[in-house]
Order: sequence, then structure tokens, then C-alpha cells
Amino acid sequence: MLQKYEGIVIRTTDYGESHKIVVIYTREAGKIAGMARGAKKPSSRLAGASQLFTYGFFLIQSGRGLGTIQQAEMIASLRAIREDIFKTAYAAYIVDLLDKSTDEKESNPFLFELLSQTLQYINEGHDPDIVTHIFEMKMLSVLGLYPEMQKCVICGNTEAEFGFSIKENGLICHQCFDKDPHFMPLSQRAVKLLRLFYFFDIQRLGTISVKPETKKELKNIISLYYDEFSGLQLKSKRFLDQLDNLKGKL
Repeated sequence: MLQKYEGIVIRTTDYGESHKIVVIYTREAGKIAGMARGAKKPSSRLAGASQLFTYGFFLIQSGRGLGTIQQAEMIASLRAIREDIFKTAYAAYIVDLLDKSTDEKESNPFLFELLSQTLQYINEGHDPDIVTHIFEMKMLSVLGLYPEMQKCVICGNTEAEFGFSIKENGLICHQCFDKDPHFMPLSQRAVKLLRLFYFFDIQRLGTISVKPETKKELKNIISLYYDEFSGLQLKSKRFLDQLDNLKGKL
């Protein structure tokens, strides 16, 4: 059966001398894979459309096994990402996180829009740290993780100074800090941003100016939460962290 999909390339694997196996996250069917025959040849009509991060329409012939990409029409190459090692590292982590968090052929149009908008923001030059943290917070529900971000997870207080409790899975107010001696203290600016990233529509993103010390707080608490609950160990995350440390020394 021949079907047309709107999608973004999230993973490619060389196959033989000239072919590629291309994994695409699609609007219509979620994650699907297809063989792009001859795509490694520069002259191939699939060469450009089968590159990582490419957004386009893909005509796929499906059968019992792996489908075959018959045609591809590029909508956007996201060239600025591929031309910058730092943008590439952020985008690679984002598609890797989505890839490892989803099963094949599970349709999720919201997730497709989230991925598309996130990569577009990075391509356009928005702060990649902030965009990536928003994506990470939005991915929690995909992983079946629901931290309490509206009120104190212990007493329900909504008006207080908050930290974050990994043990209790959510915000913890100053009156309950003694309930978890290992809670993570946070500035209230960081708390406000965590809430914002978790709840708001990424398409409404404007310009968010965040101080380096607040960025560090956000990175630490999100990374700690993922390490504790997600079960994911991503090489792309380790590489991004290494580049981030290098960037801090430049």
C-alpha cells in the first residue's frame, strides 16, 4: 500500500553501500521507518530528503516488512542546524529523546507539532537551552511521568516558596522542607520557569531572557529528574553536556 506522510527525519542508518534506513516521525502515524534505496549516492533524488532533521512529505510503499520510500518532497532542510555544531547537538538530543520515548506507529499529532516547532526555533536561533528544556518538560507526559507542578505535593499549598522533591515527585513548599531532607532548593524564578515550560503552548514562545545561574538550576533539576525516573541513558545527552561544558570555557 502506498501512503503519503508529513514527517521529520529523526534517525538514519546506513545500509549496504548505497542505501539508508530512515526513521521518520510523522503527523499521521507517529514513528515509521522506510528504506531509502540509493540515498547515499549524491545524485539520488532521496539524498537531501533522507538527511537528519529534514522536514518533508514522504511517499512510502508499505508491506509485510520494512517499507520503501518511493518519493520525498522537502519542505524545510533546517540547514542552520546542520551548519552549527552546537545547534546540531541540541537537535540530535531532541530527536533522540523522542525516538527513545516512543513506539512505532503510535499517532500523536501534538508530539509532531512539538517536535516541528522545537527544531524550527533552534534553526531560527532561539536560545537552544530554553527550547530544549521546554521540550524535556513536555516529554514527561509521553514517558508517563507527571510531577506535581501546581502546588505543594505534600500539603497542597499554592502560595509559598518552593523547592523540588524527587522523592515526592513534585514541588514542595517551605513549610514541608523538613519532610524531605534531600529536596532540591530552587530560586523562585526557576520554579516559575519550570511551571511555564510544563504547562504553556510552545507555539506562543516569545523572547525569554534567563540568567546563567537560573539556566544552571533548570538543567540540574531536569537532568536529575530524568536520571531518576525516565530510565533513559542517551549518548546524545552526554555529548550535549560535554559541548555545554566546552562552551562555558570559551
